[in-house]
Amino acid sequence: MPEPTTFPGTVEWSGENPGISLKESPDGPFVSLASFFRVVLSPHGRGHALVLMQSPQEANPPAERANYLLHDNEALARYLVSDFVSNFGSYKGLPGLAGLTYRKLDSVVASGDPGSAYKETLKAGALDVELAWSGLGKAFCFALPPDKSATGRHWMPSLFVGCSEASITVNGRKLPGKPVPRQVAGQTITTAMLAFSETWIRT
Repeated sequence: MPEPTTFPGTVEWSGENPGISLKESPDGPFVSLASFFRVVLSPHGRGHALVLMQSPQEANPPAERANYLLHDNEALARYLVSDFVSNFGSYKGLPGLAGLTYRKLDSVVASGDPGSAYKETLKAGALDVELAWSGLGKAFCFALPPDKSATGRHWMPSLFVGCSEASITVNGRKLPGKPVPRQVAGQTITTAMLAFSETWIRT
């Protein structure tokens, strides 16, 4: 029997983290961002969180273009932003992360088929958000070593499904931008993908 693959360190959280990062041109800045979490294990328990950035380049945008952190577990949500999202390539150094408006989630519903088209629909008071992925490709599994992970200190085994099209809709208004090509673990996908079975293991 071959030896199993093991990852030394402490499991910090495990769950799902599909994301959508949109640009108006491939060489331009990100104009709309969404990073969704469905966490099944963490130091702060279970929960959902969505970092929704309608104005990534603004710390204090007008209310109609506010940047949000929607959650059903505030301690978990703050931990995910401070220790993980703030290190993600699309989010690192963005002024908008400093001025997130926290809102309590009323509901989160996943729908569709990860093999073709998939949605996460969230409601927080008067805020209705739909994240949609379509043109989904073949799933692939990989494990980033600490020096290649976003934080620089975690193993990150995960299952990704790339997609060709994705959208973020807030109260019926589709946010600007489109996903652009990117490379992950030798695969060409885009800046929008499904990420399932994702685990962050601190070394």
